[in-house]
Amino acid sequence: MNSSVAERLAIRDAISTKIELRQNWDEDDLQRVFRAAYEQIFGRQGIYVSQKFTSAEALLRNGKISVRQFVEILAKSEFYKECFFYKNSQVRFIELNYKHLLGRAPYDQSEIAYHVDLYASGGYDTEINSYIYSPEYENAFGNSVVPYYRGFQSIPGMKTVGFNRIFEMYRGRGNSDNAQMGGKNSRLRTRVSLNLANGILPPTSAGTSFVSAAPTLVSSDARGDARMFVIEAIAGGLNTNAAIRRSRQVYTVPFDRLSATYQEIHKRGGKIVKISPV
Repeated sequence: MNSSVAERLAIRDAISTKIELRQNWDEDDLQRVFRAAYEQIFGRQGIYVSQKFTSAEALLRNGKISVRQFVEILAKSEFYKECFFYKNSQVRFIELNYKHLLGRAPYDQSEIAYHVDLYASGGYDTEINSYIYSPEYENAFGNSVVPYYRGFQSIPGMKTVGFNRIFEMYRGRGNSDNAQMGGKNSRLRTRVSLNLANGILPPTSAGTSFVSAAPTLVSSDARGDARMFVIEAIAGGLNTNAAIRRSRQVYTVPFDRLSATYQEIHKRGGKIVKISPV
């Protein structure tokens, strides 16, 4: 992609922005890694989060962890959950994990379904690990490169629709993932479930809002996922050393209510012990 096209599509700064912590790094190199990681993982919120991760920064500075492990700490943090897990639908959360941790958009319904089932069976940390310790992450970033947006260029194994889909999710460096039109809902679900490509929506000017340049196909609404799940959870309570008996609660919920039910249980201090399809 030439520079003029990248300029018109407001992605010039997002192409091949590769930040690596090489051997014999100095403090300036380390600070660039910190800034790039915060911006990639948290988006616009990354400009003020460094004070939340001083311990993780010290571990990386002292060689106790790798850049990959630093990214893992960010993605498993309570702040990441507050920004992207608690506030969004399950599918939107998965889309954002692809964007933040692999630098691309999900390609098809099978990728979405895989992560829905993975979270249901393994929980939050397992879901995050599935990106960071995947062969794709290893080949793209390894242990020393901060994740960056790869979906605007050809990458190994990339499906053609991936190029279109990343435009639906990336709205410029100054944009907030939680302030876009569409709110907490998925940006890709309808097109992905119908196996249709997204349109590429160029900006009115570099760095500003995106508008449609041409009409797109009009389709019926996605049929959605009709599966039902049973969630078994232990009710939460105050932290105490006293021996208490906590009640076990069982919820039967449709797929569309999975994310909201997870969040309700976590916010009440409960613990999910089992999730299984009906």
